Amino acid sequence: MEVRQIENFKIPNAVAHEITQEELQREFDYYRAQQMLETMFMFGMISVDEFHKISAYNRKTFSPFLAEIMG
Repeated sequence: MEVRQIENFKIPNAVAHEITQEELQREFDYYRAQQMLETMFMFGMISVDEFHKISAYNRKTFSPFLAEIMG
C-alpha cells in the first residue's frame, strides 16, 4: 500500500473563520460540561436518555463550533 501526500486540500464551500476569545471560551465550557456529564453517566448517576437530553441542551447552551455535526 502506497501512502501519498495530499497537497492543497480544500473543503468545498468552507469559509475561513478566526476563532474569537468568546467562541474559544464556549468550546472550553462545552468540553468541561460534557466531561462532567460523561462521568455522571459512567457512575450510573444518569440514564442513557438523560445523557442524550443533557448533551443536546449543552450543544444549544454553549453553541460549540462543530455543534451541527455533533448531533
